[in-house]
Amino acid sequence: MQPSRILRYNGGDSKPNITGFEMRKFLAATNSTRYDPWERAEAWRYTGRFTRFNRFKNSFPGLGIATVAFAGYCLYEHFFLQDDHHHGGSSEEHH
Repeated sequence: MQPSRILRYNGGDSKPNITGFEMRKFLAATNSTRYDPWERAEAWRYTGRFTRFNRFKNSFPGLGIATVAFAGYCLYEHFFLQDDHHHGGSSEEHH
């Protein structure tokens, strides 16, 4: 199409494009699914042992046990290990 015809053609758009590029057609083409010849060859990467959950499940081994153990120790220290010597206070209170 010649640029002069494109400039005269409004086609429902508010601004005519002299390059002939139509964004609506481009977006319609990108939303359609296309045949991927490598889809079957790549499918194993995202199934079974290689799912996203399974890949990151063992990223930090022992973190759960360590968190529970640390929380238990903090609770034990708070409730059972009372500090009878209050350091840092004024020295006149205990004399």
